[in-house]
Amino acid sequence: MKRQSILLILTLAVLALPLVMRDGARAAESAPSGRSTVKPARKAPETPHVEKHRGADPARRSHQDAPKSGSPDLSPGQVEARSAVLVDVASGTVLFEQNADERIEPASFTKILTLFLVFDALKQGKVKISDEAWVSETAWRTGGSKMFVGVGTKVPLEELIKGIAVVSGNDACVVVGEYLHGSLDTFMEAMNRKARELGMTQSYFLNPHGLPAEGQITTAREMAILDTAYLQQFPESLKFHSMREYTYNGITQYNRNHLLLKDSTVDGLKTGFVDAGGYHLAATAQREGLRLLAVIMGAERPSIREREALKLLNYGFRNFTMVKPFPEGQPIKTVKVWKGMRDDLSLYPQEVASFTISQAQKQQLRWEVHAPEEITAPIQAGQRLGEVVFFVGEQANRTIPLVSREPVELAGWLKRAWQSVARLDRIDWKWVGIGFGGLAAVTLLIVGISSWRSRSRRTFG
Repeated sequence: MKRQSILLILTLAVLALPLVMRDGARAAESAPSGRSTVKPARKAPETPHVEKHRGADPARRSHQDAPKSGSPDLSPGQVEARSAVLVDVASGTVLFEQNADERIEPASFTKILTLFLVFDALKQGKVKISDEAWVSETAWRTGGSKMFVGVGTKVPLEELIKGIAVVSGNDACVVVGEYLHGSLDTFMEAMNRKARELGMTQSYFLNPHGLPAEGQITTAREMAILDTAYLQQFPESLKFHSMREYTYNGITQYNRNHLLLKDSTVDGLKTGFVDAGGYHLAATAQREGLRLLAVIMGAERPSIREREALKLLNYGFRNFTMVKPFPEGQPIKTVKVWKGMRDDLSLYPQEVASFTISQAQKQQLRWEVHAPEEITAPIQAGQRLGEVVFFVGEQANRTIPLVSREPVELAGWLKRAWQSVARLDRIDWKWVGIGFGGLAAVTLLIVGISSWRSRSRRTFG
């Protein structure tokens, strides 16, 4: 009887152990800060962690960053043209539009798509810039603006690019179309296919130069899409578009984009004119790292298209700014690596962490880095391991993934074993105590029942 009493007391004590530990933990949590005697449990590996950051603190910003008197311009006003678009080239964000989806004949804007295919072929290694293209009679007879190539001659591809970009040579467009695809028909198929790939669903092209053709159509929005993709993928093209004059076969001609002479920050892009469409101008400029593109279509005179394009560019540079919170090429966060051949790893943005916002929103910029404090090997190069979220005020503006740039292989068994031993201080002993207490209680209960059954058999046996 005495043995049974002892077993019962021990069982009750073990069962009460988790309750005692739970009450102790609660008391520790409610204790004043700095007095707790219980070490808080660390976060488990790979627990998401959020770091919050803000842009320039309005209370500490310098005089140069202080807002100017008056509110920023809400609009550049009415543009004197049939349609217009202003775009941030880096992101493709439309900053202003007016009748952007009105369908208009593209005129020589078509030549940007022709040049797109030329630079694309160069990039893919299908042709070399030193290649020489043969001039057919079809090319030589093409009317309108000319580079003045000679029939039956061969012209280096670099010279043809200059002839298209600077003096808008229709003959040069036919030469490169025939050289790249063998015939104008197959070249036109390639042009329209590329337009669809870029998302130009309202545009259709019937020749490589933009001379009037029934059914050849586009919009200012889709020209902005084309020009933006062109500048993003082939920034080297601007060395041709920024040329103020070009001489070939002893004939000197001047760039029709007269904004090159009026604003030193303007370095491209293309003009155009047909009777049915009016005067067009796509002008791009870069100031303080921000590149903008203004597309004007359907102006009544060349001077108007230049004035309105420059008005849009000035409006954009005055009211918008490029935000680049992190130096390019530097990691945003470094995390610890568990069980890996290396002990830490840097995380980089998957794409350039820059975008354009209005000057008024600049002080509202903040961002959060969402990434674990620790990750477990193995890790692949390019693996997504977090993200940085940019907010303007309370609204999420952009999210950029954080990735590793190099792989981390699994460490040997000895290092993994040592790291496991070193992690003993991370164990939450409260739950370990509860687990062992429960196991001990069950064990004692089984022992007690077994002892009782054995004694019962001896008593009644």
